[in-house]
Amino acid sequence: MTVRGRFITLEGLEGVGKTTNREFIESTLVERGIDVLVTREPGGTDLGEQLRHLLLHATAPVSAEAELMMMAASRKQHTVDVIEPALKSGQWVLCDRYADASYAYQGGGRELGIDVVAALHDLLQIDLQPDLTFLLDMPIADGLNRMAARGKPDRIEKEALAFFERARAAYLQRAHAQPDRMKIVDASLSIEAVQEQVRTLLLAFLERDHG
Repeated sequence: MTVRGRFITLEGLEGVGKTTNREFIESTLVERGIDVLVTREPGGTDLGEQLRHLLLHATAPVSAEAELMMMAASRKQHTVDVIEPALKSGQWVLCDRYADASYAYQGGGRELGIDVVAALHDLLQIDLQPDLTFLLDMPIADGLNRMAARGKPDRIEKEALAFFERARAAYLQRAHAQPDRMKIVDASLSIEAVQEQVRTLLLAFLERDHG
């Protein structure tokens, strides 16, 4: 009987180092002989990638509700076509953002509230819960400075500081409410110090999982 794989997600605002740490987590898992699929949201499927382009590069205004529904549409397709089949086959899945992002960005940042986000996910039966989530957290200004150094911002990256403050608060509130799953990592430190935090948390999870 195939043992179901584990679902690990990375969350955080712009500029916190998700890509670097995603690669670090992947390599750590592979070193331990774990077969891992790396994916992202929005995206992960042909439909998801098309929706990602619309969400990040739309030239006309997008309402908060429409943005949430596009995120959810991408997530539903992603979950059904990619994530669940991989987990059922025994493969581990490492995803750059998942449902927590909607609670932060649309629920908090867009001020739709967590009840609206939860209701839409319930309606679409998006009930998959990550086994472990890393929330990379740092002061908003530091993350935005890092992001600015990368080049031209996308539609969401152009948002006002208050938007990101609300999104960060929503992320932290969610993490404090679910401490067993969602682990806060201080991403303001050096990359070595950040990855030491990630490594410690990941190894503790692996020990519990195999224990």
